[in-house]
Amino acid sequence: MPQFAWKLGKTKVCFGGLWLLMGGMVAMITGCNPSPKTEAEAQQPQGQQEPASVDVAIARTTALTTGLEYTGTTQPYRQVLLRAQVEGQLLRVGVDVGDPVVPGQVLARLDDKVLTTAVIEAQAEMAALESEVAQAQTQVSDALRQVETARLQLQQNQADLGRYENLAKVGAIPKQQVEQARTTTGTARQALRSTQAVVRTRQQAVNAAQRRVKAQQAVVGREQKRLAYSTLTSPLRGVVLDRVSEPGDLAQAGSEILKLGDFSQVKVAVQISELELKRVRVGQSVQVRLDAFANQTFRGQVTRLSPMADPTARLLPVEVTIPNLEGRIGSGLLARVSFNQEATRSVVVPEAALQTNQRRFPRRQDISQEDSTQRQGSSQLGKLFVVKGSGKEAKVTARSVTLGQRREGQVEIVTGLKPGDLFVIRSSKALKEGDPVRLSILSESSSPQNAP
Repeated sequence: MPQFAWKLGKTKVCFGGLWLLMGGMVAMITGCNPSPKTEAEAQQPQGQQEPASVDVAIARTTALTTGLEYTGTTQPYRQVLLRAQVEGQLLRVGVDVGDPVVPGQVLARLDDKVLTTAVIEAQAEMAALESEVAQAQTQVSDALRQVETARLQLQQNQADLGRYENLAKVGAIPKQQVEQARTTTGTARQALRSTQAVVRTRQQAVNAAQRRVKAQQAVVGREQKRLAYSTLTSPLRGVVLDRVSEPGDLAQAGSEILKLGDFSQVKVAVQISELELKRVRVGQSVQVRLDAFANQTFRGQVTRLSPMADPTARLLPVEVTIPNLEGRIGSGLLARVSFNQEATRSVVVPEAALQTNQRRFPRRQDISQEDSTQRQGSSQLGKLFVVKGSGKEAKVTARSVTLGQRREGQVEIVTGLKPGDLFVIRSSKALKEGDPVRLSILSESSSPQNAP
């Protein structure tokens, strides 16, 4: 037992010497080879920091296509409310929702008994007035015969008067007989005038009777038209959208019976921002996507621009029309309308290059109605850093820029940056005006072959 303890202690002493020997060797190595970091810190003047490593790119002009997308709802190209134009009980409705209709097709009927009776009464009244006209015309004919008789009598009396006057000159007859002939001639002349006045009076009666007949004809036509209103026909080729009334209902004039829609074309109404009004025009071609037909794109056209904007939201209604030759597009479908504009070349930089609080400016990727509304109060100013100099002399300068459109992570620079300028995309640490920088291996060079 004591021998075991001595051996264990001896072993312990040997291990202790080994650890001391290893510690001395490490100290020698460390003293002869100081770390790179310590050497760099020793060589670097006090107060000077390592330049930031930056990724640099060259500003170039890029074709940026403006894509405006708004959502709307499909509607029939033409929608008609078929209403009752006369009062009556609805006897029959021959179509239901979804049924196709064609112009002139009978869709519903009202009870027409009262209307038929009114037509018969109006026609009877017109017949009585026509009889009065016939009687008045007969009286006119009688008066004309009396005028002719009076005219002949006057001619005869005038001839007798002339003969008597000749005989009286030679003393063949007394003058008294001539005076009687003159009196008779005057009476005949007065009788002719009287019969002519009768003719005029009776002709006026005929004219009045004819006017009453004409007025009654209008009454008959009105009642016949009211009778025709008891049959409701389709004014268009389309589809029944709604069946408002049912047989047995008492329809008043103006009561809705059916709602019809013309789907030969489909309309989509969208609301656009006043800021985008200059980019949209009547006749412009647009693309329309429907969620109901996810794999298909429809070509439409702007058919109407409303001149009145919502005074609160500053949005204007725009109507887009889509052909619907196959009749597959219905009403109430969600539609996404894209107003694609021609590409314009602008200076474009990555969004990551902006150093200011650009998040106030909404992302513009297929601008929606909500984005356009938010844009009105958003800042369009930003800041990025431009690199001046090269190699160890490279420094950054803060540059204020005006922002334009945003699309797919890219930002249009309206003013403040020119093609060919070197700008910082990423930096290893925060930058400030005049800081020296070191270009990373990912940076672009401003050599002629890389210039825009």
